[in-house]
Amino acid sequence: MPTRIVLNSTGTADVLQLEHLPVQAPGPAQVWLEQTAIGVNPLDVLQRKGGSPLALPSGLGLEGAGRVAAIGEGVDNVQVGDRVAYAMGPVGGYASARLYPAERLVKLPPSVPDQAAAALMFKGITAQYLLKTTYAVGPGTQLLLYGAAGALGQLMVPWARHLGATVIGVVSRPQSVARAQASGCHHVLVFDASTLASRVRKLTHGQGVDVVYDCVGKVSLDASLDSLRVRGLLVSFGGTSGTPPAIEVATLNAKGSLYLTRPSLAAHTRTVDEYQRRAADVLAALAQGIIQPRVWRRYPLAEAARAHEDLEQGLSAGALVLVT
Repeated sequence: MPTRIVLNSTGTADVLQLEHLPVQAPGPAQVWLEQTAIGVNPLDVLQRKGGSPLALPSGLGLEGAGRVAAIGEGVDNVQVGDRVAYAMGPVGGYASARLYPAERLVKLPPSVPDQAAAALMFKGITAQYLLKTTYAVGPGTQLLLYGAAGALGQLMVPWARHLGATVIGVVSRPQSVARAQASGCHHVLVFDASTLASRVRKLTHGQGVDVVYDCVGKVSLDASLDSLRVRGLLVSFGGTSGTPPAIEVATLNAKGSLYLTRPSLAAHTRTVDEYQRRAADVLAALAQGIIQPRVWRRYPLAEAARAHEDLEQGLSAGALVLVT
């Protein structure tokens, strides 16, 4: 019988509970998907803790891969037996099988294993829109990237380099420096809010970077703003240290007519066409050897709580995947 992870309340990782569910017949435009691998992402942890509200009780998870076991009426883009993956909602990816909208499925080439796909889709599409839409990274771009040694950073760094950028990576501790360098960072800085901006300006000959990708949030905001060139862009797309404080509009002017954005994956995959185009670009980058997902650890679905604890404690050195 299929199983899934549910939470009836928000809180620590022990709110994640395993339960059985019946096999369900897909409705119109749906498939019944038998999953073999599920990606674990920081957004899952945020939702579990209540920082991004869910209607409870709820499933969890926005990324997975597996095989189409049954299709509903009107489905013509996939067939039973197809290997597929997905990113984004509806929430409920932490499951050995689930109903899912057929139009949001991405067919996998034979060269991409399920576990690699589950480690790639959510983070890969995030990297794609950050580097190509939020800011058009290209030859000569100088960028600052927090989390350069993490699962997302390990995709963004080589992709940014391929596009022609100079990448200054930021890591939280000295032990992560070598991993960020291995991903391709030109320079790696260990985070210190009091000195980061001055070190960035030294590396950029006093100019500052064109764009900062900041997934840390609360403790890094001022350092990120002070690391930008005139008319530079701060991309605040996460909050591992907490929600960033509000910024006075006048502050952006005083620091050099800066730009600020808070993008989301949902806003960049609003239509099926846009979603599929971004996913195709990710798979093309994978096929060309530009990016490579790195699975750090695999956990049985029943041990989802342990995966969350490892992610929260900063133990991971790559993507975390649940397997069924």
